[in-house]
Amino acid sequence: MTSSALVFDAMCLNHFARAERLDVLRDLLAGVPCLTTHVVREELRVGMHEHPLLQVVLDADWLEVARLDSLDEIKCFAKWVQRIGSSERNLGEASVFSAAELTRGTAITDDREAVSVGRAHGLDVHGTLWILARAWFDGKLTEVSAGNIVDVLRSTGMRLPCPGSAFGSFVRSNISR
Repeated sequence: MTSSALVFDAMCLNHFARAERLDVLRDLLAGVPCLTTHVVREELRVGMHEHPLLQVVLDADWLEVARLDSLDEIKCFAKWVQRIGSSERNLGEASVFSAAELTRGTAITDDREAVSVGRAHGLDVHGTLWILARAWFDGKLTEVSAGNIVDVLRSTGMRLPCPGSAFGSFVRSNISR
């Protein structure tokens, strides 16, 4: 898939956990450094009151926490807060984008506005469908199995740009190998 780190925002992790498929995500990303931030972990912890299955994300030993506590790291976070916005909803994305920039990694978020901002500033940003497409391209999933995952994620309320039955055509039109 990629050797650079993937830095996850809450949405992908949230919905894989709620679908009871976080183990599938882990297996698809075996060998790839995976990170998230304390801000994202806090968002997930707060969400546990409504969705107790989110505990599995907090317990995931394959998901490291990117540090954002040195002066340079805090400045980078502040820069992304300015770019994305300072509402509580945007702090997770800002923390993920700063961690991705600092690690020269790829930010993973399905927030379309945040993706646009990140790309406008030269950040490598992708979403859940990109992860599934990479797994399909790498032979870890078939087109049908990737589409089934899309449908399972959508059943948890995740907003994705296509249903599972259209996964292959969406990827062929929108995601390059």
